[in-house]
Amino acid sequence: MNEPTQQAIFLEIFIDSRHAGHLDLGSRTSDVFGAPYFMDVCTRVSGSTKLNVSVGPSKLNNPTVILNGLEIMKINDARGSLDVPDVVFSGHSEIKVVVIVVIAVGSFVVVVSVVIVILFCRRRKRRRRMKPVLGKEQHFLMNRGRKVHTTGSTYSNGTSIFPSPMIGYRFPFLAILEATDNFSENLVIGVGGFGKVYRGILKDETEVAVKRGTPQSNQGLAEFRTEIEMLSQFRHRHLVSLIGYCDEQDEMIIIYEYMENGTLKNHLYGSNLPSLSWRQRLEICIGSAKGLHYLHTGSAKAIIHRDVKSANILLDKRFMAKVADFGLSKTGPDIDQTHVSTAVKGSFGYLDPEYLTRQQLTEKSDVYSFGVVLLEVLSGRAVIDPSLPREKANLLEWGMKSYRSGKLEEIVDPCLVGQVKLDCLRKLWDIIEKCLAENGICRPSMGEVLWNLEYALQLQENEERSNQNNEHSSHISRVSTSETSRQFSRASSGVNDDELAGISMSKMFAEMVRQERPVRNI
Repeated sequence: MNEPTQQAIFLEIFIDSRHAGHLDLGSRTSDVFGAPYFMDVCTRVSGSTKLNVSVGPSKLNNPTVILNGLEIMKINDARGSLDVPDVVFSGHSEIKVVVIVVIAVGSFVVVVSVVIVILFCRRRKRRRRMKPVLGKEQHFLMNRGRKVHTTGSTYSNGTSIFPSPMIGYRFPFLAILEATDNFSENLVIGVGGFGKVYRGILKDETEVAVKRGTPQSNQGLAEFRTEIEMLSQFRHRHLVSLIGYCDEQDEMIIIYEYMENGTLKNHLYGSNLPSLSWRQRLEICIGSAKGLHYLHTGSAKAIIHRDVKSANILLDKRFMAKVADFGLSKTGPDIDQTHVSTAVKGSFGYLDPEYLTRQQLTEKSDVYSFGVVLLEVLSGRAVIDPSLPREKANLLEWGMKSYRSGKLEEIVDPCLVGQVKLDCLRKLWDIIEKCLAENGICRPSMGEVLWNLEYALQLQENEERSNQNNEHSSHISRVSTSETSRQFSRASSGVNDDELAGISMSKMFAEMVRQERPVRNI
C-alpha cells in the first residue's frame, strides 16, 4: 500500500457541540502512515459526566473522515490534585484536556481494507470443511475443490452440494473405501436405479449399507441431495436411518443402517428366500403404513414419498419394516392448497393415475401406491409379469376381475393357503379397493389405512384363537369319552359303587367346567 501524499486535509474539531478549531491533517501526519497525533484543547467542565468529541469536514475542503480512537487525560493542578469544582473558569485554574484523535486519511483506504479482510475470510472458509464423526473420532478435513455431477452433466465449483456441511453426516471417501473393501463385488447386496448397494463395516464395527450412485444413474444430484436432507430431518422406527454421505471426488454415496433381511419384494417373489407367513406380511404392512403416516403428518408440511413400492420397504433382522429411498420425495402442498404441481416421477405400475394424467401430487398418491403394495403382499407376485397369460399379466386388472367374479381366493399367494382367515381377507381387500380408487378424494388417508390394517390383523388373530379353542374343546370331548369308558370298565371289574361315583363325578364336573368356560376375544 502506497503512503499518502502530503496534501492539505482540513478537519473541524467539536467538543460538546462547541467549535474547537480546525486542523490540517496533511501537515500534522507523521511519516508513519496512520500514526496518531496529539492535540491540546482547553474546555470547561460542566455538571455532566459526558464529554462529546466529534470531527467533521471543513469548509476549505470536504474529505470523508472517520474518528477511530480518542483518549482524554486529566491534568493535575498546582497542588497535585485531580479534583476540580463543577465549573472551572479560564485563567490560572483552567484545566487542559488533552485529546488524542486518531483519524483515518480517507474513505478509500477504509474501503480497501475492509474488502481485503472479507476476501481473506472467504478464502479461508472456502478451503475449510467439516469432517463427520467416524466411529468416536471428530476432526476437520480441509476441503479442496472437487467435482460433483448430475445426470448428463458435471459441475466443478469447488463447493459442497449443501449450503453448509452437515456435521456428523459427511464421511471422507477413504473411510468408505475401507468399509467396503474398495467396493468389492462380493459385498454387493442390491442394485437399483441409483446404483449398486454394498454391505460395509465402519471402524467402530457398525454394519452399514452403502449406496453408490453412478454417472449413468437415472437419479442425479437433485435426488441425492433430497434424500440426505429428508433423512437428516426425520427419525422414526419405521423409516430407514441415515448414517452419512460422501460427495467427494465426483461421488454420490449414501450410507444407511444395515437391513439384514433385504427388501420386501425379494421375500415375495423373484428370489429363493423363504416365503413370509401371513402374520409376518400383515405386520410388515402395518409397519410400513406407520412410517408413511409419520411422513404425512409428522411435520408442518406433509412429506410425499412419491416412490412407494415393495422394493423400497426394507426388513431388519427381526423383519421390522422400514420405508427407504427418499430421492423422489416432495414437500406437500400448503394449507391453502390441495396439491403440488410437479413433473411425474415414480415407478411404473405404482403411479397414481390422477397424478399421472394431471401432474397433481398429493398424499393420496402415496396411498394409491401403497394399495398396490398390499395387493403384491396378498398375491405374492409382481405388479407386471409378462411371463403370465395376458389376462393375468397386470396384477391390478386381474385382481379386480377375480373379485368381481366372486373368486377372491384366486388372488391369494399359493404359499398362504390355509393361513388367511376369511374375515381378514375381506377386510384387507376392502382396504386395497379403497386405496386404488381412481379419484384421490375417494381414497382413505394413511392414518385410516393404518387403523384398518390393525383391525384386519385383529380379525385374523381372533379367528385363529377361536379355531384353537374349538380344537382344544374337541380334544377335551374325546378325552372325556375315553375316561368315561375306562371308568365303566373299572366298575365292571369290581370297583366299589361309591368309589366309582366319586371318581367319575368329580372328573366329569371338572371337564364340564373347562368346556363351558367362555372364550375372550381381543
